[in-house]
Amino acid sequence: MRKRRLPPFSAVRAFEAAARHLSFKDAADELCLSPSAISHQIRALEEYLATALFRREGNRISLTGTGRGYAGRLTQLLDHLDDSTRAAQFGPRDQTLRVLSTPGFAARWLVPRMASFKQAQAIRLRIAEGAPSTDFSTNDADVVIKWRDGAEEGVDVVPLLHSSRYPVVSPALYEREGIKHPRDLLRLTLFRDEVDDKWPEWFRAAGVEVKLDEDDQVYPNCEYACTAAEAGLGVSLAYDAVVAATVNEGRLVRLFETTTIPFTIYAIATQANRRNDPLISAFRAWLLDEAGDHAAAGTPNYAAE
Repeated sequence: MRKRRLPPFSAVRAFEAAARHLSFKDAADELCLSPSAISHQIRALEEYLATALFRREGNRISLTGTGRGYAGRLTQLLDHLDDSTRAAQFGPRDQTLRVLSTPGFAARWLVPRMASFKQAQAIRLRIAEGAPSTDFSTNDADVVIKWRDGAEEGVDVVPLLHSSRYPVVSPALYEREGIKHPRDLLRLTLFRDEVDDKWPEWFRAAGVEVKLDEDDQVYPNCEYACTAAEAGLGVSLAYDAVVAATVNEGRLVRLFETTTIPFTIYAIATQANRRNDPLISAFRAWLLDEAGDHAAAGTPNYAAE
């Protein structure tokens, strides 16, 4: 029988966290230790391995070639250990699927469709306060519905929804204001987004040259702006893929045929080493099927494990 050569586990955990964050401080926060304790553990591991794992340049660190390869393998091993531990504690993980998303996506898109997913009873929906984290070591999720479809190391990112944008208002505001021309919107409150504000693009497409008011209300994202528009407080530049059902139900009114250029707005993120998990695969396929005409084109970004 082969005798295992196993390094100190505390040092392995410290190194893997520091390698993932490229920060001793962030690793210390994750593991509830001090940065000096993280540094001490990594030094001990480097001595055990008789090789350098990090390059230290002032307050900055970077992985050596050996450190990069070792970190990648350790992350997989610790993920598998986490899976096995959870299975021993709570039963097989494929019994439930923890899905993390923003409240707006959950309320307007995911929850209304959930009954059509045959394993819906297995879903445990979690709501993020801000942008959902794709750090699967800390986010307590199996699937994350993330904004956009940027590549991330160790994470499979599959484009989900592709959408253009157009203005929406409540039926009451539409009737009261008699909106007939894009320029009419300038006398109303326009809700702006902190991220990806597209009002200037939309007005240009509509043939209206404007300088937008800096006093317009700004929301963290389009989801909050749509909620404010539904309450009759102003105009939101909404994503068709997200509000189409709300418009069809008559709770919001679409204004004009002019739209912005469409792009991928949401993607499905999972751990790369769990891409073939049966429940994850079934949920991913269901999401893409539900996306319908708004399904994002392109192939999955299978990130390096």
